[in-house]
Amino acid sequence: MTKIELQPLFGKICLVTGATAGIGKITATALAAQGAELVIHGRNQEKAEITVNQIKAETGNESVSYLLADFSNLDQVRNLAAEFQDKFDHLHVLVNNAGGFFNKRIPTSYGVEMTFLVNHLAPFLLTNLLLNTLKNSPPSRIINISSEAHRQDQMNFGDLGFEKGYFGIKAYARSKLANILFTYELASHLEGTGVTVNALHPGHIATDIWKTNFGVIGPALKRIMGLFSLTPEEGAENSIFLATSPEVEGINSKYFIKNEPAQSSPASCDEEIARRLWNLSAELTSLPKN
Repeated sequence: MTKIELQPLFGKICLVTGATAGIGKITATALAAQGAELVIHGRNQEKAEITVNQIKAETGNESVSYLLADFSNLDQVRNLAAEFQDKFDHLHVLVNNAGGFFNKRIPTSYGVEMTFLVNHLAPFLLTNLLLNTLKNSPPSRIINISSEAHRQDQMNFGDLGFEKGYFGIKAYARSKLANILFTYELASHLEGTGVTVNALHPGHIATDIWKTNFGVIGPALKRIMGLFSLTPEEGAENSIFLATSPEVEGINSKYFIKNEPAQSSPASCDEEIARRLWNLSAELTSLPKN
């Protein structure tokens, strides 16, 4: 891992979603190593318990716990936020890392397909539910994991369910575009609050997405991708940097690649589209609109 200047996180409370594997787990471990009181999110209780014990053993930090929620169910997301707020009055770092890739279209009861639900609506809802806690903890940071894949699609409000033809890569790209639009719009809401929000591209990483979504060729495809991809440790660098580095204190509404601000796509910078997405997302998650 490249040398990153990190600041101690003693007395800070951090929540990392999707933290039982991959870059989420590596990011969470780094935050615990800096002394944070860490809460990881996962879907599976056994896996979450194992991860908590591994992080404690590796870092020597005993202030590590977990909360469970399936991001395909927004009621569970609401329960996650409520459980966190029952236990904690403050939140200094929120890393919205959880996400998924689905090679086949999966309709949902929320009017969108599964990729958009898990990758955008769930973190949109969770972040908004935790905003008051974040505002009660300045300076605090929100980090949204997006992807350079966001350049491969546009927001199509007339077919968020991909009913007119589904392509897994397109659905993933649209959800990652939504992550950046959400970041920029949220940043405008947070001015003067002491809370910052930024998005990032972690790099192209050979994760289990390749193994679990492409049938019998999945394992071979993951091995091939591994020849050209970053390791999870390398992919986590950007998340750790944005969560801990004093260099980004007060930096807001940016898109980062390799620890540096980068220009996201023109579609991601459309303020009208961002506001429309916010209001639609609020409607779908039963939150107040702008």
